[in-house]
Amino acid sequence: MIILIVGLILFLGVHSLSIINDPLRNRLRASLGEGKFKGLYSLVSLAGLVVIVWGYGIARMDPTVIYMPPGWLKHVSLLLLVPVFPLLFATYFPGKIKAKIGHPMLTAVKLWALAHLLANGMLHDLLLFGSFLAWAVADRISMKRRTPRPIPTMPARKMNDVIAIVGGLAVYVIMVLWAHRWLFGVSPV
Repeated sequence: MIILIVGLILFLGVHSLSIINDPLRNRLRASLGEGKFKGLYSLVSLAGLVVIVWGYGIARMDPTVIYMPPGWLKHVSLLLLVPVFPLLFATYFPGKIKAKIGHPMLTAVKLWALAHLLANGMLHDLLLFGSFLAWAVADRISMKRRTPRPIPTMPARKMNDVIAIVGGLAVYVIMVLWAHRWLFGVSPV
């Protein structure tokens, strides 16, 4: 479990720099330069992600049951996950969805984490998905007090909503029917 926690600290820690101290993040970016800052940020993020995957895999070998969700929550979870990939697509293909939601990626992370918390009751699941849910909520709240940074996206177009919905739903179907089992060893259906 310690390895999973270290991975979460690395990954979510670097992603929380803006939440905790946005001026420090800006000073680091200015002193290191854009390229070096992004490179270091990416390396720490990647290291954290690798350690999360490693730690989660180890934790799954010796699970600690916290609660046993009823079977019907699996169906609720699958429904909550339907908009996740379209929201992720809408982050980079801005249109009416992004304009309406504001921060579609954070909304996607919150839905993804909540859906997994509803369907899984092991300690390692609570740590992983609970941490991501808490981070996304904290990040969204902190955005009210900090200057928004532009996200590189495609130009805003009406067609982007179609791309987000069709592309996102296609990825959802692939994930549910095949990729989730291939990537994580667990079939959601």
